[in-house]
Amino acid sequence: MDTIASLFSFITTPVSWVIVQFHSVYGKVFGPDTGWAWGLSIVSLVILIRICLIPLFVKQIKATRAMQTLQPEMKKIQERYKNDKQRQSEEMMKLYKESGTNPLSSCLPILAQSPFFFALYHVLNGIATGSTIGVINDSLLASARKAHIFGAPLAAKFTDGSSKVEALGATLTDVRVVTAIMIVMMSASQFYTQRQLMTKNVDTTVKTPFMQQQKMLMYVFPVMFAIFGINFPVGVLVYWLTTNVWTMGQQMYVIHNNPTPGSKAQAAYLERLTKHVTHHEKTRSRGEKAIVKAIVSKGRDRNEFERKFINSLTKVGLVAQQDGTVAKGESAAVESEDGTPTPAATPRRQQPKRQTKAQRQSAAAKAADDSAEHAADDAEPKTSLTKSDEPEDAKPATAAKKPTPKPAGGTRSKAQSGQRKGPQRPKSPSKK
Repeated sequence: MDTIASLFSFITTPVSWVIVQFHSVYGKVFGPDTGWAWGLSIVSLVILIRICLIPLFVKQIKATRAMQTLQPEMKKIQERYKNDKQRQSEEMMKLYKESGTNPLSSCLPILAQSPFFFALYHVLNGIATGSTIGVINDSLLASARKAHIFGAPLAAKFTDGSSKVEALGATLTDVRVVTAIMIVMMSASQFYTQRQLMTKNVDTTVKTPFMQQQKMLMYVFPVMFAIFGINFPVGVLVYWLTTNVWTMGQQMYVIHNNPTPGSKAQAAYLERLTKHVTHHEKTRSRGEKAIVKAIVSKGRDRNEFERKFINSLTKVGLVAQQDGTVAKGESAAVESEDGTPTPAATPRRQQPKRQTKAQRQSAAAKAADDSAEHAADDAEPKTSLTKSDEPEDAKPATAAKKPTPKPAGGTRSKAQSGQRKGPQRPKSPSKK
C-alpha cells in the first residue's frame, strides 16, 4: 500500500492541501472536529474538480454524438469485413480519422478524475490507519479521526470489524447502516443517470450495437458501485455520491438544453422552442440561435422533429434564417415527411357527402318534374304582347308553312327495320 501511495504522491499532496484549506473555512462555522467540516470539505473538493473538468465533459458529449452518428457506417464495415479482423480495424481507424472522432474522448472525464479518486482514497486510508499523508499533520489527523458523518467515522468501511470501528469511536451498526444507505443512493443515482441518457437522449431512428452496449452498462455500473462500495471508506462514499449527483444534474441540463438530434429530448425541446418563437417572434439566446442555425443548414437531411419545427414556423408566417434568427415572411411551401417541399396553401379537395337512398330518389323525382315543366313550356306557342306594325303581306315568305311532300305510291312513309329509307323496289317473284 505504501508503494501505491508513493506512486500517487504527486497528486496526493495537492488533494490533501485542498481538503485542509476547505476544512479551515468550514471549521470556523461548524467546528474543526465535526463531520460537517470534513464532509463539506470533501464535497467542495468534488465540485472544484468537476468544474475544472467541464471542458472535458463538453468534448465527451461531442465525441459520444459523433460515435452515434458513425454507428451505421461502422456496422457496414463490420458486416463487409467480418472475416478479416485486420482489414476491419484498418477501415475503422480510417473512418475515425476522416470524421475527426476519437473513441477515447468519451472516457476523458473518468480518466482525468481517476487520479483524484485514488489520491483521496489514500488520504482517507491514512486517516483510518493513523498515519500522516500529504499536508495532513498529527493535529489534523486527530481531528479527522474524531469526525463522524451521521454517527459513522470518516475513515470507517462497511467491511470493518467491531474492534476497528470502536477504536474510531463508533458502533458497527451505525457504520453499516450509514454506508449501506450511501451505497444504495450512489448506485441509484448512477442508474438514473444512465437511464435518462438511454430513454431520452438517444436517437431512436438508428438501431445500433452502441445502444445495446449502453443499455447493458445501465445495469452493470450500479452493480459495480454496490460491490466496490462496501470496501470504500465513508469519506470516499461521500466523494462518489457527490460526483454521481453532479453528473446527474449536469446530464439533465444537457438533455434539456442541448439534446441529441432525433431523440425524444429533441422533440420536447423543439416543441418548447416553437411555442417561444411563435409567441415572441424571435430567438432568445445564443443556444437557441445555434440550434435553429444547425436545423436550417441540414436542408433536406432534417429529421421528422426538425421538419415539424420548420413547418410550425411556416404556418404562422415565420421563416428561419441561416444565421439562426427568425423573421416574418411568406413561405410558399412546407416540408413533407420525406423532406420534399409541398405547397403550404393548397386546399384539400373535399369529397362530396354521400347521400342516402331516399335523398337520391327525391332528387331524381325533382329532376324529372323540372324536365317535364321545361318541356311543357317549350310546347306552348309564344305570343307577343305588342302588335307588329308590318302588314301580314309584308311578312317574309319563309314564315309560310311549307307543304309536306307526300310519299310516292306503293311506299311507306317510314322505313321498316332493316330497310333503307325512301321508295323501295318491289321484290321479284321467286322462281318455283
